[in-house]
Amino acid sequence: MADQDLPPGTAPDSAPPWEDEAPESETVERDDLTADIFCGPAPEPEKAAAPPAPADGSSAAYTVLARKYRPQSFDDLIGQEAMVRTLTNAFATGRIAHAFMLTGVRGVGKTTTARLLARALNYESDAVHQPSVTDLATPGRHCANITEGRHIDVLELDAASRSRVDEMRELLDGVRYAPAEARYKVYVIDEVHMLSTAAFNALLKTLEEPPPHAKFIFATTEIRKVPVTILSRCQRFDLRRVEPDVLVRHLSKIATDEGARIDADALTLIARAAEGSVRDSLSLLDQAIVQGEAGQTVDAGTVRDMLGLADRAQTIALFEKTVRGEAGPAIEIFRTLYGFGADPATVVADLLEHCHGASVAKALGPDVLALPKDQAASLAALGAALSAGALSRVWQMLLKAHDEVRRAPDPSAAVEMALIRLAYAADLPGPEEALRALQSGEPLPGGAGPRGGLPGGGGGGSVSARAFQAAPRAEAAPAQPTLQSFDDVVRLIDERRDIGLKLDVEKYVRPISFRMGAITFEPAAGAPHNLAQRLVARLKEWTGQPWLVAAEGSGGAETLLEREKRERVKSREDALAEPFIRAVMDAFPGTELVEVRQLAAPEIAPAADEAPDDDDDDD
Repeated sequence: MADQDLPPGTAPDSAPPWEDEAPESETVERDDLTADIFCGPAPEPEKAAAPPAPADGSSAAYTVLARKYRPQSFDDLIGQEAMVRTLTNAFATGRIAHAFMLTGVRGVGKTTTARLLARALNYESDAVHQPSVTDLATPGRHCANITEGRHIDVLELDAASRSRVDEMRELLDGVRYAPAEARYKVYVIDEVHMLSTAAFNALLKTLEEPPPHAKFIFATTEIRKVPVTILSRCQRFDLRRVEPDVLVRHLSKIATDEGARIDADALTLIARAAEGSVRDSLSLLDQAIVQGEAGQTVDAGTVRDMLGLADRAQTIALFEKTVRGEAGPAIEIFRTLYGFGADPATVVADLLEHCHGASVAKALGPDVLALPKDQAASLAALGAALSAGALSRVWQMLLKAHDEVRRAPDPSAAVEMALIRLAYAADLPGPEEALRALQSGEPLPGGAGPRGGLPGGGGGGSVSARAFQAAPRAEAAPAQPTLQSFDDVVRLIDERRDIGLKLDVEKYVRPISFRMGAITFEPAAGAPHNLAQRLVARLKEWTGQPWLVAAEGSGGAETLLEREKRERVKSREDALAEPFIRAVMDAFPGTELVEVRQLAAPEIAPAADEAPDDDDDDD
């Protein structure tokens, strides 16, 4: 058929209308007028099942607080006022650096600040046509794309995944090209310390003389790993840890906005556990909000259980008992905490924190402690009662205990031993007290034994008694003894029941010379380095006069143990030389002489009917 013979509206080479039928697989469209022909209305087309709506009625997926409350302007940054002030003045005067280095611990806002800087450099609106850090509250033309990470002129990179030199060269090849839309081409490189040495070297030249349209923003948590050649070409900003009180106010505001009820002490615990990190604190707040039922207040105990912390009031009581020298109650408190699941190393770390808090409160007052009022008052009272030297010694001993607990096969036993050591050392005088006592001729304090129920040893002397106004001793001071020989010294030590000193003197002291107030001896192998000092302190305390005890190199006599051993050997040899004993041992083969004892001869009283010789003379 010719084209002119086709029906109107039919294209050439097209199929006839009667051959244009729909395939069997396609659905035939029907209207209401033809519904009766097909025996009923047309079936409804199948629809995809809609996803279930969230329980709270919201249409969007839940966003964690750390992302939901990420700062959108420099005014929202908390705890970084110095950096914000510097950037504000720099942008206002047009003195904008070409490279920025942001450093700080995790969660203080390095990446957030980098994105805000990228927005500020390329900020543009209908009214503002220059870089600005003060107008970011009102989104500009490029703000949304930069925030969402899809702006063509702002490249945000992770140095951990692009650390090789060839990748850095590929990146720098695009620096010379002008930006497509924005004012500056901004390169944000996170964790820049992960770059290799070759990559840093490739970056140096471009960073020193960049094109005017390029800006670099680096962020790192390990500033020491960044070469100084890179640091010298950047404007550095150290983002500080956020103070606990600032963090508590921030968390309280967010909790109010979220409609959550959280106790102030619980927020303080979260702020302290975050260690100055805003992101960590928001993550913990997110976790704390779901700890309580709807409409209930989340208290400090619930948050403490969530964080796995020991009860701070109990650890403060433990610290107080320890510095008082009460070893028994201190161990009981620790075992209670350990039974509730407290980690031994964490308990020692809490004691370190309390020692630091008491020292700071002593220097600056209790108001500087970010603790509940009753706990801050307890630590301030301890700081006021103890001297700075005593607190310093407790700190050093706790540091050593913390290392021992981490290395010990039984951490709980290591903590108990550390508590006993601290309690027994509570009465030891400091160097200044010992020197003052020696100069004044007063007896050195200490050595009364712990007041906590554990027998023996030192502890609980003058320092703790003066600090906590313990009751004075009721017994009268014994008469000062007079010593005529070294054996008298040993007998005095035995009478005063200083078992440790007695054993050391018997085992390690080889006397050379003795006179009242002076002893010279040769120390045996393995002798404690402080044996002479201990002997001086005890003799001065017991006799009331100063003593000079000197350790010489050689020339000493036998120690008491060596003399006793020699005498036992001689007594055995003398006994074996006795004819009667030899005869007994020959009569009973295999008999061994185990011990030789010298028995005192019995005293025979005179008979009652015996008359004295004087009576015979009278007769």
